[in-house]
Amino acid sequence: MTIAVGDAIPDVTIRIVDNGMPSPTTSRELLGNGRVVLFAVPGAFTPTCSKEHLPSYVETAAELSSAGVDRIVCIATNDPFVMSAWAQVEGVGDDIIMASDGNGEFTEAIGQAVDASGFGLGTRSKRYAMVIEDGIVTQFMPEADGFSAVASLGSCVVDALKS
Repeated sequence: MTIAVGDAIPDVTIRIVDNGMPSPTTSRELLGNGRVVLFAVPGAFTPTCSKEHLPSYVETAAELSSAGVDRIVCIATNDPFVMSAWAQVEGVGDDIIMASDGNGEFTEAIGQAVDASGFGLGTRSKRYAMVIEDGIVTQFMPEADGFSAVASLGSCVVDALKS
């Protein structure tokens, strides 16, 4: 089942790095309160993710905050150490929370898993963005092919929040 507008986000374990150590939390704890923008990438340090997708949120973080967004969260099926290192390299700072769905539980639960084993990458997430308000999806912007960075960029979310 693919998640849709009006659906509640699933409650599964994900991880963030806190004080240099992986810290388990749940998707409901991280995404369930306030207005949250969640965007998923197929993989940290991959070309489109590093050159376009993540930078689009770094560039629009202030605009998203001005539009009433409480948190911006990037999620990938990478481990928490990789997500933390990627954040440092990309200069994310405190604007974006980097979440690890290393086991793919969240990705599977929302129907966004894709088999990328043909590229040696195992199971990954399709690329998408969503706006979540108090745990309910209010906007969902998946990429048509699962990998392009067209419909799920930070500027797309800014535009969607303005309309």
